[in-house]
Amino acid sequence: MSNMVQSSLRFNGSVWCNLDIALRNLDQLFGRAIQPLGLTIIEWYILRALYERDGQHASELARAVGRAATSFTPNLDKLQQKGFIERRPDPTDRRAVHIYLTPAAEQHREDVLNSARAVDLQIRKMFTDAEFETFQNIVAHLQTLEPDYSEGGSSENGHYAGVGGRRS
Repeated sequence: MSNMVQSSLRFNGSVWCNLDIALRNLDQLFGRAIQPLGLTIIEWYILRALYERDGQHASELARAVGRAATSFTPNLDKLQQKGFIERRPDPTDRRAVHIYLTPAAEQHREDVLNSARAVDLQIRKMFTDAEFETFQNIVAHLQTLEPDYSEGGSSENGHYAGVGGRRS
């Protein structure tokens, strides 16, 4: 690592502390980008996941967006109240439901996807092409860590919660 980057890291270069700060900064950046859509970050994640594959089981959708299935229902309730999703019973498993996009959600597809492109572009501009490719590889590796989606594993708003699931 170059001395310039090392000297700008806080907490003696502690990976976790510095990653936590970076994620919080990105969380705020992204929150501002989607604010005009009237969505929370977790609602945005859910819509993105459904735009990629509509009709997922609720538990499958929770895993896809990195949340505990046991505490996921309120997020779905809010999206249903906004008219963006509908629940349909699984014909083969009466305990399960499939989540489908509504026409209202389809009308917001481009706005949701464009908000992601805008944030991605802003981040990408910070790096050379080679650095960005390395950054994406690092993120991909970090995503292979085994998550704990138990009750304490995510924050109240359904987004990144830091160590122990608590956000200060």
